[in-house]
Amino acid sequence: MLDNKAKQKLSFTASNIFYFIKNCLLKTKQMEFEQIAQRVAITAVPILIAIIMHEISHGFVANKLGDPTAKMMGRLTLNPAAHIDIFGTILMPIMIFIFTNGQFVFGYAKPVPINPYNFKNPKRDMAISAAAGPLTNIFLAILSLILLKYVVMPVSAIVPEVAALKIFKPLSMMLTASITLNVILAVFNMMPIPPLDGGRVLMGLLSHRHAETLGKIEPYGVMIVLVLMFTGIARYFIVPIINIILSLLNILF
Repeated sequence: MLDNKAKQKLSFTASNIFYFIKNCLLKTKQMEFEQIAQRVAITAVPILIAIIMHEISHGFVANKLGDPTAKMMGRLTLNPAAHIDIFGTILMPIMIFIFTNGQFVFGYAKPVPINPYNFKNPKRDMAISAAAGPLTNIFLAILSLILLKYVVMPVSAIVPEVAALKIFKPLSMMLTASITLNVILAVFNMMPIPPLDGGRVLMGLLSHRHAETLGKIEPYGVMIVLVLMFTGIARYFIVPIINIILSLLNILF
């Protein structure tokens, strides 16, 4: 049997261990939350710019080719409110971020309305308008890389350490995220499955008969893409292309 002093000592020790474990868990959760918050802050702005510019480019090119639908509906604006989709721009990126443990983020904005009947050559011009989105993302990736390598990094090396840590380090991380995110968006959207941009481009390149055949899968296109993503099949051909483009960018710039 334990005496009262022994019981108190054992109780005290057990209590200390409990609070120690509790404090460790709280600190771990706090660190995880801080890391997640930092990653969200770093990726939020680049992905918002990437998806908004992607959609604006569709409408801008369509307008130049004769379809003013996007312009008339106020979609050729940099105002995020005109492009944000509650699910695609906010909920989906958060869910993917959580499910992938912060390793991947993806989203989309409200699709820009395009009326192909306003085009002089609907088949060709629709393909050109579709290609504008991924090309814009590649341009943004190149621009981010140039700013990172030839502006931010050289300047951060000569400014005071405080400024380098407080301003230029986060900016460098945002530009790095912008490079990767824009390449991912470009490659993903160029998958040759309607209604993705790659599917539209492919339909513009095919004969009318084959384009109509490909167009028949459009109602099931989103489901096909989701299956490819969640089964991991998509990564076998998307990831290598992403890595090739990123390597080329580093070599060329």
